Amino acid sequence: MGIQRCHDMTFGAVPVSSGVRFRLWAPEAPVLTLVLQGPQGDQVLPMTRTHDGWFELVARDAAAGSRYGFQLGDGLRVPDPASRYQPEDVHGLSEVIDPNAYHWKDEAWHGRPWEEAVIYELHVGTFTPAGTFRAAIEKFEHLAGLGITAVELMPVADFPGRRNWGYDGVLPFAPDASYGRPEDLKALVDAAHARGLMVLLDVVYNHFGPEGNYLHRYAPQFFSGRHKTPWGAAINFDGAGSRTVRDFFIHNALYWLEEYHFDGLRFDAVHAILDDTRPDILEELATAVRAGPGHERHVHLVLENEHNAAHYLERDGPGRPRQYVAQWNDDIHHALHVIVTGEREGYYIDYAEAPLRHLGRCLTQGFAYQGEPSPYRHGEPRGESTRGLPPSAFVNFLQNHDQIGNRAFGERLTLLAKPQALRAATAVLLLAPQPPLLFMGQEWGSRAAFPFFCDFGGELAAAVTAGRRREFANFPAFRDPAARERIPDPNDPATFTAAVLDWRELEQSGHHEWLSLHRDLLALRKREIIPRLSHPASVDGHFRMLSANALDAQWTFGDGSRLTLLANLGDTPLPGSATPAGALLYASAAHDDGVVPPWGVFWFLERTP
Repeated sequence: MGIQRCHDMTFGAVPVSSGVRFRLWAPEAPVLTLVLQGPQGDQVLPMTRTHDGWFELVARDAAAGSRYGFQLGDGLRVPDPASRYQPEDVHGLSEVIDPNAYHWKDEAWHGRPWEEAVIYELHVGTFTPAGTFRAAIEKFEHLAGLGITAVELMPVADFPGRRNWGYDGVLPFAPDASYGRPEDLKALVDAAHARGLMVLLDVVYNHFGPEGNYLHRYAPQFFSGRHKTPWGAAINFDGAGSRTVRDFFIHNALYWLEEYHFDGLRFDAVHAILDDTRPDILEELATAVRAGPGHERHVHLVLENEHNAAHYLERDGPGRPRQYVAQWNDDIHHALHVIVTGEREGYYIDYAEAPLRHLGRCLTQGFAYQGEPSPYRHGEPRGESTRGLPPSAFVNFLQNHDQIGNRAFGERLTLLAKPQALRAATAVLLLAPQPPLLFMGQEWGSRAAFPFFCDFGGELAAAVTAGRRREFANFPAFRDPAARERIPDPNDPATFTAAVLDWRELEQSGHHEWLSLHRDLLALRKREIIPRLSHPASVDGHFRMLSANALDAQWTFGDGSRLTLLANLGDTPLPGSATPAGALLYASAAHDDGVVPPWGVFWFLERTP
């Protein structure tokens, strides 16, 4: 029959022996009623106010599958903020879900060590033509055969409409109905585990989306008057009433890890999670995960943090993460992007001078910015020292949803860089000790755009479209209003359709070669690199510049072996280069007479005697 999994929480609707227990925190609501949809019409049942703003009711007529909502004193009906499913989108009634109805088949699964991570980021709605959880499962054999070990889903929490990147979610416990039901998402995780794939989920705890969030009507304490984010009101993690707010998000993290058996979470833009208390919410949440599901199996918590706050990545003596296992390293993306495209606008200005030096520091020390002033931020210091952190603390990537989609037209590197430059950067990415991340379709050189898209209505839709185009007004190419009008309308269904992966590209000339390159490099990584990462605390790295466009980097592992990268990431040959010691693992071209050709990448390994 399989096993059952349920996260026990005080929020929301929970089936019990006498019906369903409903609970809502509504401190500003003088009265509250439960609306229970039935075949004879809606029942409106008064709820009991208990303590600290909580309302509760056990409804005997409710069961799994029942539709329900809450009605405020002014007659407004709202969904459950802890709804496990929203069959009628964010403004509709919620559905009671029995977590124990799904029987898991992965009882033997305990996860995989982080050092084995090769991450594949995907957006469920555009990963396949069908755009569902079930359809994604059909591509897992492809991913396993490629050498992927971890699938990372962009946010799936319920958002308004049928199309969204996921960062406008407003009901964080409910998988969006456009992708399928809760049991479909559980089946996705189950199927991934059967193929040896970890599954990570991107979660957004820094803001709620602009449509469908009703919390301010009955629990304004969810939001802070002291802090602001780029997306509106900050979430209240440190003011009056914040204990319940903190519990809400801690439960959400545990819910995905326990009830859905995810192997980890990626936390979006934590620099916008503003909390002056100690321990802060990130520290408290990590502690709860380590003491809970992380105590029994491999559970990996990954940050996105513009501030490069390395203290969250601290290791203990044996090299185990105390809180967070890794951070997405934007620095290495930006350095590589400047190198292969020559672009210098926006935040790329921080890497325009000596991009190879920034790359070398990222490869061997983690962040490029560890407290140095940032020109893009008008000289403000950025980052903290990474001393003592292993390579596994930094997720490397050439592309991801942000770095593609935040461009005006959502172009991939296949349209921005020369093939030889992109091939060289790929060889650096996939064999470096840091865990690499690929964005869906990158492995075959997909040319599909990934523009920003959403599905808002009315005035909000118009405001989002205008705001999107206004973002690019300071770029020379878009200073002309007519040029900005060519930027795709995020609300146009055609913008979403353009982002759907075309798997038929795999059959077209040129794409198979890209796929073979990725497969070969990941097979080499599995055979030669990953086994040497089992003692992460003992990896020691350093680099030296050979020219403005060339460097070599070395890593010495705990077993005494040494990995060396020799890379010429420019258009001119590098003469007079000595061949590093060790066996040649990979060569992008011939290395004759001490001359490293343009865009030449070579990896060498000195094995222990």
